[in-house]
Amino acid sequence: MDKLKNYDTLLFSAIAAFAIYIYCSYSGIGISPDSIMYTSAARSFAAHGTLLTFNHIPIVDFPVFYPTFLGIISFITRIDPVGFGTVLNMVLFASLIYASGWIMSRFVPASHIYKWLVLAAIVLNPGLLQVYSYLWSETLFILEVLLFFIAFRQYLLTHAGKWLVAAAAIAAVACITRYAAVTIVGTGGLLLLLDRKLPIKKKFVHIIIYGFICISLLVANLTFNALHTGTVTGPREPSITSFGKNLFYFGSVFCEWMGMNPTLYDTFATPLAVVILVGFIAALVYNFMRRKLDSFENLAITFALVYGLFIVLSSTFSRYERINPRLLAPMYIPALWGYTSWGMLALKRIAEKRVRMAVAAVFILLMLGYITKIFLVDKQRYNDQIADEYGNPGYTDNDWKESEFANYLRHIDKGMFKPKVGIYSDAHEAVYFFSGMSSYLVPHKFFKKDIEKFYRIKRFYLIWFNNLENPELINIKDIQKVKKLKVIKQFEGGAIYEYEGETPAAKRDTLTTH
Repeated sequence: MDKLKNYDTLLFSAIAAFAIYIYCSYSGIGISPDSIMYTSAARSFAAHGTLLTFNHIPIVDFPVFYPTFLGIISFITRIDPVGFGTVLNMVLFASLIYASGWIMSRFVPASHIYKWLVLAAIVLNPGLLQVYSYLWSETLFILEVLLFFIAFRQYLLTHAGKWLVAAAAIAAVACITRYAAVTIVGTGGLLLLLDRKLPIKKKFVHIIIYGFICISLLVANLTFNALHTGTVTGPREPSITSFGKNLFYFGSVFCEWMGMNPTLYDTFATPLAVVILVGFIAALVYNFMRRKLDSFENLAITFALVYGLFIVLSSTFSRYERINPRLLAPMYIPALWGYTSWGMLALKRIAEKRVRMAVAAVFILLMLGYITKIFLVDKQRYNDQIADEYGNPGYTDNDWKESEFANYLRHIDKGMFKPKVGIYSDAHEAVYFFSGMSSYLVPHKFFKKDIEKFYRIKRFYLIWFNNLENPELINIKDIQKVKKLKVIKQFEGGAIYEYEGETPAAKRDTLTTH
């Protein structure tokens, strides 16, 4: 049976790698604006040993490790990240599945059927399949979460300093992979505080060592950002969504993962979110009372709780993309373990064999029903993106491949832009991806001083994408009210404009409207 522990996990790992291959088979790895940030910094690292993005400033909005990771691979292989992205994510997703299987083989009690069902639910989860179809830092971060579980559990079992340092080192690297990795630090810190097996004095020393190592790389990263750009994580806007709304969005993602009809979200999303988070709190308290904090299941419960609360609360105070499956993807595997592993414990305590078999059959049927639901979601995505020859949504999909505007930018004569005249855009990452040129992003509506500064510029070019208009940025109509733009090239998907000098009317508009 020990061999089966490895062979069945390897089989699921191979299936996982093949799934990513299928979803990237038409247009390659998915490329989003974030992907272009990572890729440009990785190219800079491979070529010059620096981490400058396409706009020639250090990468700040994201931590440094993922683009460094891509840059090292690119330097060694001499292949661009966009070129090796599919193979890399196949390996990372297969590694995630193998780590998941390895951990579940050590659940108490362990069960092959349980492991097979849960591995299938992980491989087929639409959120994870989406994440691993793109060049995103979550692909590395989610694996780091499981590696942290493995190291920290060894520490909880032995209280050996080497395992504490190993777990802290993994957390430190994770913190410069995703800023949200502070939740890993919080998970370990909370369990250190709750651990009643350690003497107070030794616990205090271990907490100091753990905390210092965990935050060391993050502090270095943030200090570098502050010294070179004046901000620690880039410009941040206050949130425009309330706690209640974020709780609803949180629950909506779980409704989606459960295969629920979207028409039911308004009814079930918020109560489901409350049940999930309160359930994790209750489970953690229960394990604390039983002095059972050293299991993988409890590690999963603790991380799911800390991560879930962090996402909901941070979204309430800071403005970034709405809570979605990508943001919550790191929580999926721990949450799945947290809520299904209790079934195994319940089965173990049922003495009557017939009752135990009946309960097990119900559990298996529920899991098979869930797996079937998410398989059908995956199949629909395959039909929409691969069978219909569309590709992963983003800058490599069919819309962009067939875009006249994008094709013009791919072959643009850069000499048409006069030297020392700035180029602005509503999607500066798209300008770089298609043309290789650097440009500046037009100002956010929230930052009034940046808008005033932009309108004082005496001459600039503007590359505008009609279908990428961002409601948080000033739009083309806003600019045209103040500046008289000359069309250089017009397309259905956008246009290239030039502005040459202020007019008296424009100056008056600038003063009266801004």
